[in-house]
Amino acid sequence: MTATRVLGLIPAKAGSTRFPKKNIAMLCGKSLLERAATALKDSSVVDDIVVSTESDEVQAVAEQVGLEVPFTRPPELARDPAGVVDVLRHALSELSAQGREYRAAVICLPTCPLRSPEDVRGAWELHIESGITVMSVNPFPHTPFAAMKRLDNGVMEPWFPEFWGRKSQEMPLAYRPNGAVHVVSTAEFQRTGSMLGPPVLGYEMPQERSVDVDTEADLAEADAVLSLSLSARGK
Repeated sequence: MTATRVLGLIPAKAGSTRFPKKNIAMLCGKSLLERAATALKDSSVVDDIVVSTESDEVQAVAEQVGLEVPFTRPPELARDPAGVVDVLRHALSELSAQGREYRAAVICLPTCPLRSPEDVRGAWELHIESGITVMSVNPFPHTPFAAMKRLDNGVMEPWFPEFWGRKSQEMPLAYRPNGAVHVVSTAEFQRTGSMLGPPVLGYEMPQERSVDVDTEADLAEADAVLSLSLSARGK
């Protein structure tokens, strides 16, 4: 039987080098984990929303807001160098063992909490139209082509000499994955073991919805952006 259901997966480990428990940090009254789940649910794209975590504390936060945690992630998949690829592979295996098969997975990291349901739906529609992997991106706020390296003697040299001295608008436009949403065909993922194609299409998001929470300062930035947005809408 061909799988027809779509999985919404939220990877939410407890550990983080710079900001422990960031996935359950609070932002304007809701945890980052809950905000990821709300975007998935309100997108009307996924059939099931599953949280992958190794942490009893994260599981408790998830279940408190009605989220499903149908398995425990092994501790080794909550430490570097394990990444989202390993987490997705484990989740699909665990769910398959429970008789649950999916044709596609939509992965939302809690650390990009300002994504909207429309972003999830937009990335999904791009995946359906193209038939290939889609990941959300946003333009670098500062061009990486102006980056410099520091030599052992303290001398600074450009990483990209061909662009040295140019104005930023004269440099190529560069994008970064923001972790808001990633859509993959499970069959293609099982075949290649990759979430990065090739090919992979980018779903472009604006900077104001692409804040990446990796430190407490990032969380403060997300709070400021969201508070301003809510104030503008009279909420």
